[in-house]
Amino acid sequence: MNIQAGIDDAAQLESFRDQVKAWIAQNLPASLKSKLDEYYSVQPRYPEGDDWKVWKERVVAKGWGTPGWPKEYGGGGLPTPEARMVEQELVRMGGVNPVLGMGTRLLGPTLLEHGSDVQKKTHLTRISRGEVRWCQGYSEPGAGSDLAGLQTRAEDKGDHYLVNGQKIWTSGSQYADWCFCLVRTNPHVQKQEGISFLLIDMKTPGIEVRPIRIISGRSPFSEVFFTDVKVPKENLVGQLNKGWTIAKRLLQFERNATTNERRAVAGDFRPLDQIAKEYVGVDDKGRIADPDLRQRIIKHMMEFKALQLMQQRMLDQTRAGQGPSEFTSVAKNSRARITQEREELLIEIMGEQGLGWSGDQYKTSELGATRTFLNNKAMTIYSGTTEVQNNVISKRMLGLLDHQ
Repeated sequence: MNIQAGIDDAAQLESFRDQVKAWIAQNLPASLKSKLDEYYSVQPRYPEGDDWKVWKERVVAKGWGTPGWPKEYGGGGLPTPEARMVEQELVRMGGVNPVLGMGTRLLGPTLLEHGSDVQKKTHLTRISRGEVRWCQGYSEPGAGSDLAGLQTRAEDKGDHYLVNGQKIWTSGSQYADWCFCLVRTNPHVQKQEGISFLLIDMKTPGIEVRPIRIISGRSPFSEVFFTDVKVPKENLVGQLNKGWTIAKRLLQFERNATTNERRAVAGDFRPLDQIAKEYVGVDDKGRIADPDLRQRIIKHMMEFKALQLMQQRMLDQTRAGQGPSEFTSVAKNSRARITQEREELLIEIMGEQGLGWSGDQYKTSELGATRTFLNNKAMTIYSGTTEVQNNVISKRMLGLLDHQ
């Protein structure tokens, strides 16, 4: 079976899936599988210890931390369908991708298209090995939805750029080793035309990170301040003042990123109808006892199935060599709405048990449901607000024009 060339036959694809499952079953330490509950707990964190180290080494050696990347950069060299199978089965069998992060999901695919040979060799290999963590320096206090209005500037100082400014809502920045950052390099042209894409070492003098605590009780992101930060010229990705095109492409990869992995917040991941029957009860026909709730859950599950089919369509387009497109905006808006609807239904189903913050009277899944409900309120904001995505859809997909 020639995996590198891709598999077109459905039976062969399922045979490959069986091979993936067998490899995971053989290589995922049993002791680690139980520890992964900590990763998805109320205050998520990566597991530690020798078993976690062994698992990471095995996944990296197989290239399955980045299964769709070229082997020369530490990837698995798999076509998109097979790579997606690897990602799916890692989750379904109780594992977690030990190198998953912004480097693998956002920057890596972008560098594969826009990075120089030196940048690819330097950064992609380290990302695929899980040796470095990345954060995203996009949003600013005055440039969120209107990202092109960013003011962080990079001045040309001959052999380096001097960066000054502030970023906000920078996810994972308190742990990150590097930041891919949008900076203004020409303030005298239209705002989209004077932006560049820089790679910045977070250990560089002049960088200050201040974590932000959010409603779910976590601090997943921070404010980042740059004061006379020196960035080597070779850290510029693409052409000077052409970073807006790269920035938009990265956002397409972000919206297209797989949502099959369990999120690093706890919750009850079973189908809603199963959960509802447990908490609400069933009627004499074995259906959810509350008929109104039953109808809303049915509607939600139908919409979720439609979302899965739409994401499969996107996968098919990627396999055909088209790559992510403006269609990712449709998927992002749909995914945000349907996910938020699920969390709201889940809290309603659990009743008082879905409103706990701490205490032995609550299951871990119930405490996680509360935090997931709060955490996912941000889905309509991050990766581009719903309103911005609606504009992308209307202009680039439907061909509608602004009317003054």
